[in-house]
Amino acid sequence: MTEYMVEHRVKVFLVDDHPLVRESLTNLINQQEDMEVCGEAEDAAQAQRWIGVNRPDIAIIDISMKERSGLELIKTVKLRHPDIGIVVLSMHDEKLYAERCVRAGARGYVMKRESTKRIVIAIREVQAGRLCVSDEVSSRFAEKFVGSKTLSAESPMESLSNRELEVFNLLGHGLATRQVADSLHISIKTVQAYCARIKEKLQLSTAGELLREALRWQERQIGI
Repeated sequence: MTEYMVEHRVKVFLVDDHPLVRESLTNLINQQEDMEVCGEAEDAAQAQRWIGVNRPDIAIIDISMKERSGLELIKTVKLRHPDIGIVVLSMHDEKLYAERCVRAGARGYVMKRESTKRIVIAIREVQAGRLCVSDEVSSRFAEKFVGSKTLSAESPMESLSNRELEVFNLLGHGLATRQVADSLHISIKTVQAYCARIKEKLQLSTAGELLREALRWQERQIGI
């Protein structure tokens, strides 16, 4: 086999609030001849600061963070750095989140339960300018495009707006209403309004039922 030099390694920036995940990804990516980790962050604030400094080619973002919405981070990164390709690595079901992430600016979506080879493939695909999602998600995109209309939601969760889903996710992480408001930089009354709409869509009667359902949902996501 003829030896060759890689002219340009793909610079990858990691955003995940779990140190072990970042360490594992760093080891995996740095083993590849054509890519390297150029920086990492444990939350959205750090990510916004250091992505601008490190100027990566690809940012791998976990959308499930306690302090800030991952979807909002994707939008911010894409707005400030449109040339950076974004790959989402998430524990959340792609049927619920993949389309939302792509609409926000991501070009790839990989679930954490998939093999490690998948994230390497996603980095290369997105760096090459291609969309990297599962065949099932690709089929859903194609059906929406051909039909020229939005498919009916398959579950009540899919009927939630991005902001409603963010509020629900934060409640599932155990945050109180005021903490959710502070995290999303909105008023408590606005959070309460979102909660009222979530209860209506999920057919829940009380705040207690909403909290229990959010906690159960978060536990199911972790158990995927």
